[in-house]
Amino acid sequence: MATSNPINADTVPSQSGSTYPEPFKSRMGDSAWLPLGDAFGLTQFGVNLETLQPGAESALRHWHDLEDEFVYVLSGELVLRTDRGETTMTAGMCVGFKAGEEDAHHLVNRSEAEASFFVIGSRVPDDMAFYPDDDLIWVKGEEGYNAMHKSGEPYREKGS
Repeated sequence: MATSNPINADTVPSQSGSTYPEPFKSRMGDSAWLPLGDAFGLTQFGVNLETLQPGAESALRHWHDLEDEFVYVLSGELVLRTDRGETTMTAGMCVGFKAGEEDAHHLVNRSEAEASFFVIGSRVPDDMAFYPDDDLIWVKGEEGYNAMHKSGEPYREKGS
């Protein structure tokens, strides 16, 4: 239930795993996040506190056509991979990605310790996320993102 009262972030139920379909889901590694913006019923932007274990990735490399994204590293060490190459990010560093700029990005934890960071992003209807390294496009619908092949065919879970 949404609140406008201050809360302790630890009271927000943690989510883990990946919403990607296979064959991508198993590539992500061990991660968890607290959907902090949801606790307040925020609809215009999302705020997540994410933790990546060693070897985990934040997402597949992607860019959004309509949504801005901002990342702030709280602890640990992460490798930011973009179209321009790789940059090590540590606590206190931040980066932003403007909607529509085709600079695919993600974070990888190549260290031996967990790393935590905030991700803040706009929530824009009809946003699409593009994945240049993989056969995947996500299209935002009323119920969240729908995974599709680049051909436009939807991914289907086994047995459906």
